[in-house]
Amino acid sequence: MSAWRKITFGEVSTGFLSGGTPDTSQADFWTGDIPWITSKWLGDKLELTSGEKFISIHAVKKSATKIVPKNSIIFATRVGVGKVGINHIDLAINQDLAGVLIDNEKYDIKFIAYQLGISPIQQYVAMNKRGATIKGITRDCLEQIRLNIPPLTEQKKIAHILSSVHRAIEVQERIIQTTTELKRTLMHKLFTEGLRNEPQKETEIGPVPVSWATPTVESVCTIKASAMSYSQLENASNVAHGVNVIGIKVSDMNLPGNEIEFRSANLERQLPEKEALKRTVPKNSIVFPKRGAAIATNKKRLTTGWTVLDPNLIAVMPTKVVNHRYLFHWFNTFDLKKITDPGPTPQLNKKDIAPLRFPMPQIEEQEAIAAAIDAAEEKATMHIRKRDQFQDLFQTLLHELMSAKIRVHELEITGSNS
Repeated sequence: MSAWRKITFGEVSTGFLSGGTPDTSQADFWTGDIPWITSKWLGDKLELTSGEKFISIHAVKKSATKIVPKNSIIFATRVGVGKVGINHIDLAINQDLAGVLIDNEKYDIKFIAYQLGISPIQQYVAMNKRGATIKGITRDCLEQIRLNIPPLTEQKKIAHILSSVHRAIEVQERIIQTTTELKRTLMHKLFTEGLRNEPQKETEIGPVPVSWATPTVESVCTIKASAMSYSQLENASNVAHGVNVIGIKVSDMNLPGNEIEFRSANLERQLPEKEALKRTVPKNSIVFPKRGAAIATNKKRLTTGWTVLDPNLIAVMPTKVVNHRYLFHWFNTFDLKKITDPGPTPQLNKKDIAPLRFPMPQIEEQEAIAAAIDAAEEKATMHIRKRDQFQDLFQTLLHELMSAKIRVHELEITGSNS
């Protein structure tokens, strides 16, 4: 790291521009062609190529906003403090942002932007936030951010490597978005038209194929909580040759995937089979939150074995005429908030779920529909895993390259972004 220089952000900059918001009551201020952004426009995408809104030159002259010339750094100094972007177009900014002009002959702007995102700098910014209501950092604090700068050629190589990984992340994000939309479209089609190109009939839940039924959930499923409490399972003793039983809490609803897996973090006991059968909910039950914030996130999960539910959970157990994955996917098209009891704390009870009607073909078609949705879901999951791997790689490279723990001449990155 001997060729690297320690320098402040203020020394790297050739100027700082502040922002403002034009008067929103002046309609002519908001009908121009000058792109204008707030800090919420800064997100996962580093490079800015469009505006959030558009203002007139008159608005610029009559307000505190400034036009930041392209190829500058946009840094959030109030709301969203620490967010960073590079504007590839001239744009105006609001009061939560600062425009930082960079000498592109001496510094690679992407390198500077990436370095501003490393943990030590973000921690420094977070520790220096001040303010009674909206906490932000001062211009002086922004200028005093300390950077480590290698020679320009190395800056460019580091920025190129990080940009390549960042583009791979963006590719996966686009695929995930497209795949998710296709899955949503597929589910709507399958739950209203089926797989067999049948004529449709009108029902109380909308059009469905003529051979399909529209039963209530309670007519083809059992709805209940487990007959054993989480604390009772904690106090239970393991028995020889017993069956594995896990206890789950409402927090388990936030785990990734559709299924609540048996895993080391779960409370687990071995109970006699008869007791497990009587006091738990079985494999392939659909679990719902009964109250609280989990309802707002619309979470549902499938059990993979005998399971004890805490008091904040309830389960739907399909009978043999219903494929559990088919019903689970149908429930995922349904917003739980529509049927919860109103009040400060949302409540979901058996009486809310029991009368719901759903489209139900014969079991063979249910299985085929579930398999088609599973396949679409697996494709999205595969790309989510790829994105997460690229994000982990990006964070590792960001730390290692910016601290010169690894040097660019030591790296050889190959592979496809798709």
